Amino acid sequence: MKRYQALADTMAAEIRTGRLPVGARLPSVRHLTTQYGVGQSTVFRAYYLLEEWGLIRARERSGYYVAPGAKLSMPPIPPMPPTPLAEPAPIDVSSLVFSVLDAVKRPDVAPLGSAFPSPALFPLQRLAKSLAHATRMLDPWSTVTDMPPGSEPLRRQIALRYIGMGIAQPVEELIVTNGAMEALTLCLMAVTKPGDVVAIESPCFYAALQAIEHLGLRAVEIPVDPRDGLDLDVLAEALDKHPVRACWFMTNLQNPTGVTLSVEKKRALVALLAKHDVPLIEDDVYGELHFARERPPPAKAFDTQGLVMHCASLSKTLAPGYRLGWVAAGRFADAIRRLKLMTSISTSIPIQAGIADYLEHGGFDKHLRKLRGALLAQRDAMEHAIARWLPPDVAFVRPDGGYFLWLQLADHVDAMQLHRRGLEHGINVTPGPIFSARHAYGNYVRINFGHPWSPQIEHAMKTLGELLRASA
Repeated sequence: MKRYQALADTMAAEIRTGRLPVGARLPSVRHLTTQYGVGQSTVFRAYYLLEEWGLIRARERSGYYVAPGAKLSMPPIPPMPPTPLAEPAPIDVSSLVFSVLDAVKRPDVAPLGSAFPSPALFPLQRLAKSLAHATRMLDPWSTVTDMPPGSEPLRRQIALRYIGMGIAQPVEELIVTNGAMEALTLCLMAVTKPGDVVAIESPCFYAALQAIEHLGLRAVEIPVDPRDGLDLDVLAEALDKHPVRACWFMTNLQNPTGVTLSVEKKRALVALLAKHDVPLIEDDVYGELHFARERPPPAKAFDTQGLVMHCASLSKTLAPGYRLGWVAAGRFADAIRRLKLMTSISTSIPIQAGIADYLEHGGFDKHLRKLRGALLAQRDAMEHAIARWLPPDVAFVRPDGGYFLWLQLADHVDAMQLHRRGLEHGINVTPGPIFSARHAYGNYVRINFGHPWSPQIEHAMKTLGELLRASA
């Protein structure tokens, strides 16, 4: 996206949400050139684009003003109705998930259904430099010494990240894995056996459902509200009624809703699970992609009994395809380390060395600030496209980070059918049923705003709106 387009989208979001009301005078060209560090031509082009969209009008010798009727508003997603606690049940979602995800690989399809941000947002050349340097300096004995729990220099760098979150994380409790998915699955294996009950979110990250299915476990679904997050009352009922052996939750920027639990709810969650002595497998792969001034703390920050296994990776923030993750395993560190040895033996030694070098010398925090800024601009661009092209009954809650929007469509819309129709037009959206053990959320879709705005994505959103209107 060019700078004038990014500026126009930022201001369009201000108008759309009402922060710049109808009739308000926009900042002067001189003010914006100073505020954003751009040239006058960039500001003028942004204003011309806003005029083209019908959002502002110029008044001779007076400036630019928000045009009447310019506010493009989306209805807020309605609160979730009370959900009765369902009985634990086996999972059967893999065939549905695989049928949906096969379309993600097609290069001709607009990546609205992708699970990853654009690789163009990552410092891959700088990362490759760290990998090359670390490989040249690699100690031959590291093939032995860097087996589980993993490279000590890497684990020290990861422990420093925890200190930045206010968590004194012992290095010996950190175990390096092949991405966060292996970390999460190893945690599940460490505390359950086939037939056990696991509490999961609803809607839920579909890979969690697949892992539970693969291990022969049963799931009890705990509702997640897109505004407030996990329903702790239903969780408390489930803990009293069923022999729950573990919980698998995302407390920061939950996939697919994007909701982050408040500090108070995280503290209450940890206390509730400690009361029942139930471990929490915390999936925190999106925590670094927050848009707030400070990173939201994970539930791990409130754990005093070693019950929280905090899992994360760099796939969404730095190194897609490198498959490097970890778990801060608490009291379960020994069990998970043994399981790691029995399953995949070790995570790639050169990858561990290269990532450790980058975290120490590559400017990771500077990269994260740039990445967050890009994702924020892309979120605003996506919101504007939704308001411009999709029917007015589409609703969602704006996330404070990450790169997903969880869209509630009209009741009559079949998300699976919309997914299939979209593929016929070169568009991929992720249908809601794959996020539920019960194949619920039939009129929901998740869309990805993690790719730089382009004519392809703009056209995809316009076409998606046409498909939704045709379905009515």
